[in-house]
Amino acid sequence: MLAAAHETGLIAALEQALPTGAQVAPRLARSTPATRRQSLLTLLFLGVVGLRRTCDLRGYPGEALARLSGRRRASGFWHTERFLSQVAQAGGDETLTDALAAWTARLWREEPQEPGQPPPAFYLDGHKKPVYTDHLIPRGLIGRTGKILGCRALLLLHDAAGHPLFATTDRGDLALTKGVPAFLTRYEQAADPARIVRLIVDREGLAAEFLAELVAQERTVVTVLRADQYDGLASFTEVGAFVPLCRDRQGTVTREVAPARFALPLPDHPGQILPRCVALIRDLRRQVPCAASADEEEEGPPRWDADLQGEQRRWWAPGWVATPQPAIQTTPKLIPIVTTACEADPLELVSAYTRRWPTQENVIRDWRLPLGLDTNHGSAQRRVEHSEVARRRETLQKRQATLQHRAEGARQRAERASRLYQHRWTALRPQSRALYEELSQYEQGLERQSIAREQLYQLKKAAQARVQEKLGKLQERLAHASYTSQQEHKKCERYAQEHRAVLCALEDLVANERAMYELDHAKDQVMTALKLALANVAMWTRDTYFPASYAQATWHRLVPFFRLPGRVEWGRDTVQVTLRPFNDRCLTRDLAGLCQRVEAARPRLPDGRWLVVRLACASCPTLPAQQCLVA
Repeated sequence: MLAAAHETGLIAALEQALPTGAQVAPRLARSTPATRRQSLLTLLFLGVVGLRRTCDLRGYPGEALARLSGRRRASGFWHTERFLSQVAQAGGDETLTDALAAWTARLWREEPQEPGQPPPAFYLDGHKKPVYTDHLIPRGLIGRTGKILGCRALLLLHDAAGHPLFATTDRGDLALTKGVPAFLTRYEQAADPARIVRLIVDREGLAAEFLAELVAQERTVVTVLRADQYDGLASFTEVGAFVPLCRDRQGTVTREVAPARFALPLPDHPGQILPRCVALIRDLRRQVPCAASADEEEEGPPRWDADLQGEQRRWWAPGWVATPQPAIQTTPKLIPIVTTACEADPLELVSAYTRRWPTQENVIRDWRLPLGLDTNHGSAQRRVEHSEVARRRETLQKRQATLQHRAEGARQRAERASRLYQHRWTALRPQSRALYEELSQYEQGLERQSIAREQLYQLKKAAQARVQEKLGKLQERLAHASYTSQQEHKKCERYAQEHRAVLCALEDLVANERAMYELDHAKDQVMTALKLALANVAMWTRDTYFPASYAQATWHRLVPFFRLPGRVEWGRDTVQVTLRPFNDRCLTRDLAGLCQRVEAARPRLPDGRWLVVRLACASCPTLPAQQCLVA
């Protein structure tokens, strides 16, 4: 492992990334390069000897870590923890992360693509590791347990072969769609001239604005639609012919795939859509109920006896014989894999997305977690604004301002309506008096004329009706002003009541607010970067020296080789390591092949000496009882 780290240039990259300058602690600044290298290698190879935290060094009795770090005895807990804290406080988390991004880009450099081939795929996913603390810290959903806990959020980037390239640590409430653009930009700046053109993410990254932003950066995104975003084949356009995708052992087609199109609306830009190319998978092994039509949804589900006819519907009659109910109409389940590219081969698109499990999910499970990815390093906290309370406070303050504005408007309208009512009430009395005086004079004039009694009555009634009509219009205007005044007064009262309730909610928010703390991720990010480096060194060692049968070997399968006991002999130009064989013949045969490959490659250690690995002769010890039998 030490030779592999030196041969790949990891040790030099880590040493150059250690922080320097005025912000470095005096003890770290005065330490010699050899001391810094030994402390750095101790942190790097903790996972090789089965240690998760620096505090595990207190009870570590072995010599493997001392040999890997270049010391006679392994470093102690306090010395290693002090070195880790000083590096983190001096900004070593940023420099080490950038240096490792550049190193992994050089280590796993992509070969030039042939013309017409799609760009290399990069797989991105988030990982939440819980942090159990008495203080309130930003929370997130832990996918493995389904619980919302205080945690740290990690963004992990892998290449098409499953090599972990980059990782960052953030607050637990970080959304994947919010942190990805800055994450990709930082990786490209650190791993220049690496360029991520094709990105494959889980359905968590299926947000219209997020995809539009990545498309604007000339990136292609591959993901899968959520079940609530489509409704059968009718949701897709330009659906092509289905071709076989998977077959079972008998040769029966189990999955089919066809090209299609899908338009995703942009919520922040009404009327605009984001067209996407789709590889539409039809899983013939999984059947789902057919979607109901619009008329069936309005009518509701049919009765259970709707298919019965004649006497069969008389289920209450004696002697009724039941018949099987018709089976529910089903259709094969659709799995739409979408991409923002203009054109795509559906078979290649399915292959690229389905490789997300072996190259990302399995790598996290088989490599990162065994090396302590879920182990938290450092619990330093600082008081920050309570994000959830801040959102609620902002909402209540906006509501308070709205209520104040509406109450003031209702108060002004009520006052205007009240003045208008008084004005119209004051003007109604003289107008009504004048109308009635005019009516009286008109009736008196009619009585002085020689008009028949019935005609006189009709004329008086018509005149009275005209007066009542004029007075009715005036009274309607008066009633309208009174109604408006009352309604605005009620609105003002309702707004005042809601305003008091909002103020009470703000007071309760302040009284019940819990102090929120944000974790300092510097130490944890340093260890995450070192674990990422160790995983890459182990993968490079597997690909370079192990037999071909170990091409897909995980950390659990390789770690017995890394922890084999043996004997180290230090020569002038060489360092010979003699390893004890396994008890299993197959493993011993693989170990012999490993030793031959190492001897043929002749790697160098950091001090310049050649490394020679040999296999000790297998000997069967003679027990005392056997000696007696032989005698």
